[in-house]
Amino acid sequence: MADEAPSPKPRADEQRRDTHPPMPRDKRGWQVAPAPDGRGMPEQPPSRPPPHRRAGFWWLVAVLIAINWISVLAFEPSSGEPRVTVPFSPYFLERVKGDQIASIASKGDTIEGQFKTKLTYPNAKATPTKKFSTEVPTFWNGDQLSALLQEKGVQIKAESTTSSPSLLAELLLGFGPTLLLVGLFVLFARRAAAGAGGMGALGAFGRSRARRVDPQKIRVTFDDVAGIDEAKAELTEIVDFLRDPGRYGRLGGRMPHGVLLSGLPGTGKTLLARAVAGEAHAAFFSISASEFIEAIVGVGAARVRDLFAKAKEAAPSIIFIDELDAIGRSRQGSVSVTGSNDEREQTLDQILTEIDGFESAEAVVVLAATNRPDVLDPALLRAGRFDRRVAVQPPDRDGRAAILRVHTRSIPLDPSADLDALASSTPGMVGADLANLANEAALLAARRGHDGVMMADFTDSLEKILLGSPRGIVLSPTDRERTAYHESGHALVGMLTAGADPVRKISIIPRGMALGVTLSTPDSDRVSYSLPELRAKIDVALGGRVAEEVVYGVVTTGAESDIQQLTQIARHMVGRWGMSDAIGPVAVLAEDGAGPLLPGVSETSQETQRVVDEEVRKLVEDAHRGVVALLTEHRAQLDALAQALLDAETLDSADAYAAVGLPVPREEPAPAAAPAPV
Repeated sequence: MADEAPSPKPRADEQRRDTHPPMPRDKRGWQVAPAPDGRGMPEQPPSRPPPHRRAGFWWLVAVLIAINWISVLAFEPSSGEPRVTVPFSPYFLERVKGDQIASIASKGDTIEGQFKTKLTYPNAKATPTKKFSTEVPTFWNGDQLSALLQEKGVQIKAESTTSSPSLLAELLLGFGPTLLLVGLFVLFARRAAAGAGGMGALGAFGRSRARRVDPQKIRVTFDDVAGIDEAKAELTEIVDFLRDPGRYGRLGGRMPHGVLLSGLPGTGKTLLARAVAGEAHAAFFSISASEFIEAIVGVGAARVRDLFAKAKEAAPSIIFIDELDAIGRSRQGSVSVTGSNDEREQTLDQILTEIDGFESAEAVVVLAATNRPDVLDPALLRAGRFDRRVAVQPPDRDGRAAILRVHTRSIPLDPSADLDALASSTPGMVGADLANLANEAALLAARRGHDGVMMADFTDSLEKILLGSPRGIVLSPTDRERTAYHESGHALVGMLTAGADPVRKISIIPRGMALGVTLSTPDSDRVSYSLPELRAKIDVALGGRVAEEVVYGVVTTGAESDIQQLTQIARHMVGRWGMSDAIGPVAVLAEDGAGPLLPGVSETSQETQRVVDEEVRKLVEDAHRGVVALLTEHRAQLDALAQALLDAETLDSADAYAAVGLPVPREEPAPAAAPAPV
């Protein structure tokens, strides 16, 4: 009898669909799907409302108010006749002399009593009453008043001004505060002991503050991460290991338990970590490295132990530590007042110990993210700890287009929206920037009343992000003309200089802190710059100031940011990129964020620093002379561009090049994708 054919195993994507069913589409008629940041998520059924929003709570409040009102009415003494306040002299004394007072009761200087017959006071319209009250002046002769009352036969009663408290009041005032403090202390101690797992009142400090997300609630997968395909490919093995830890141990291999994600802010490191957890169906523990640190030494290490213990119990799981450099900075050359055993170093040592203590079969992976991998301690990066390092780079043009498609899944797009063209005009933007761009475009389209987000909404939002929001200030005609010549100088130098980025837009509408803006972006992504391209950047930055010199013969403070930009470029060319013959290919400037006291920074002599300053000044002065000659030669084109800018206030690429009589540079075609290796 022939053996039956084994049933084929379900593929990985089918397993993922079984475990994570696709999200339902929006019921409002939009053909959209949820974005990774949660926009477009279908409405979830409302959870149980808080107590103050439940009907039973308000019924209880109404019943308590009714009981309070009834008790007040029940225990309120019957008022009977109203009591009127009469003056002591002459009204009260005349009634005593007229034998109209039946009795009085005094308490201090206050006298309350009853008339023998009902009287009306202060006029005939008042309600007749027998009850009255009055105040005896302190300067009045009490003996005369007593004699007068005895003469008229008035019944006199007296009450003490000081009343002794009851026994219950004495007990409450004497022992109540002490009992209250003792009770509060016992209550807090019990709650702290219960919350800390029986570790005492201070045990809660040692508990991890990591936010846990169960696998069923993680909706982010690799389909929601775009533009960083290389990073996703490197993390595929981690996903397979978490799904089947024993698979990689059959041949004696040991899967790395520490993965370091490094890259610029906003490139998607946190989103990538959540996608790994979503693909592997693993519990996700997320915490920032700064949350380990406390003023009490040893608390951070206790939190690390608690976090790793919880992760091992919930295996397969992922521990994600964001901003690892907060506790993982290099310990070389750092000396604290208390010595080497400070809180940060103890926390770092505990993390290293926990990673070393992983068993090869334990399905726990530690993902860490940092923007500064160069400042991390070497002990973190050695083999066996964070030995797998994934660089999350900014996306290229195709990657930006894919990211825009991911973040616009929850946005209804107009047919005019061209995401590929939008990706070409956003070089240098990372995933967070593109998500912000999509959100700003959606908000702008909603304010304009559009049914879908149009391409104009995307371009206007891009201008707002890059150039700033327009300011509502009115420039004088002189300042407006000077600003037009300043921006025309930038643009014209960019049009006439080889290697400069093409001009995309010129505007003299004040935006942000600037009175005018010239936007120049390259046609394609650049990973490095040549010497002519850097000199072209310096020339373009000098164009605005030189235009003012050529036209007006004086300069203003409007070129402050331009001078800072060209100075930084020139100093890096001389001191870091080896583009000066006097210095040569030698780095004499510290890296960004580093100082002379930090490790890895070499000292330079004063003579070398003087040569650097001279070379920077020479480079800028040569560029200044060249730009002056260029704008003087093309003065007619400068005037034409400035006049066109004064008339229109904003010129796009085609109008700007047409104003000076130059053709618009053609956009370079995107490089063809290389075939995937077999």
